[in-house]
Amino acid sequence: MLNNEQIRERMVKGEPTASDLAEPSGDLVIDVKGLAKVYGEHRALDGITFSVKKGEIFGFLGPNGAGKTTTIKVLTTITPPTQGEAKVLGYDVTREAAAIRKRIGLVQQQPSHEIFMTVKQNLRTYGLLWDMKKDEIERRIASLSELFGLKDVLGMKPPELSIGQRRRLQVAREFMHDMDLLFLDEPTTGLDPQVRRALLDHLKEGAKNGLTIFFTTHIMEEAEFLCDRIAIIHRGRIIACDSVTNLRAKSGGGTLIEVFVKDIDTATVDFVRSMPGVKRVAPPDQADEPLRVSVDTPSTMLPSLLDALAKRGCSVTGVNVKEASLEEAFLRMVAE
Repeated sequence: MLNNEQIRERMVKGEPTASDLAEPSGDLVIDVKGLAKVYGEHRALDGITFSVKKGEIFGFLGPNGAGKTTTIKVLTTITPPTQGEAKVLGYDVTREAAAIRKRIGLVQQQPSHEIFMTVKQNLRTYGLLWDMKKDEIERRIASLSELFGLKDVLGMKPPELSIGQRRRLQVAREFMHDMDLLFLDEPTTGLDPQVRRALLDHLKEGAKNGLTIFFTTHIMEEAEFLCDRIAIIHRGRIIACDSVTNLRAKSGGGTLIEVFVKDIDTATVDFVRSMPGVKRVAPPDQADEPLRVSVDTPSTMLPSLLDALAKRGCSVTGVNVKEASLEEAFLRMVAE
């Protein structure tokens, strides 16, 4: 698989083609129809169809293994589709890959940087790959190192950085050049809250200036804050695609009670699911996550729920109560 640097190198050295010189028409930046990707007997993508308009921040949400990263790899021409059609900026992902690569940015989940170069050299080299002028490169380095908190580590190499600092470098580097479309695959993983919010604000500002963004995340609050529309993918199929407001409404309203229970077991989850007044239950995926219980009348259900858990000998370490959210809609749609 090609990494970011290899893609850029091929792009810079490649000869222009007719498709490189032609400007695509229409307002659709991404247009996908019946797209499928098969690995052996596994259908990572199973005939998905969606589109993204110019200047839109498009969220692509789903559980692990749902097909999010595979979709990005197809749309960024890293891997070819098995069947279906996909156009990016008006160009076909299979026949006109070089034209697409010249106009997009990509932040992948896996680490990607030159370990023998300093932070500043990484950023400068990336600017040179994109044939930027030296004064513009230095201006962007100064601006991005301030935005992403890299000023104090510009002279250090990636192995000397913390995991969070390496992630900041990976994200900051992509903003060294201008682009029409930016793909972000879990970009805030490993970022501290201050830098994370700075990135989200920066993305919103970019969209105001015409940048189109394709964004995956597991953090629902990020998606609610950032995205104009969201598609939810599950087991290779898109099960919903709408605005955040409409997706919230599809959760059926109600209130979400989050209960942090120490060492909760399957039998307790099933018991809570059977309680009168409980609409839906989502068990925790990890030990530090809460049991999520959707109800219509929290004033009566919360005491009943806590009492029932106590009688079962469960140790409750925390409780949150909040109105129906994008997370509630997501959990419901995936469960169904």
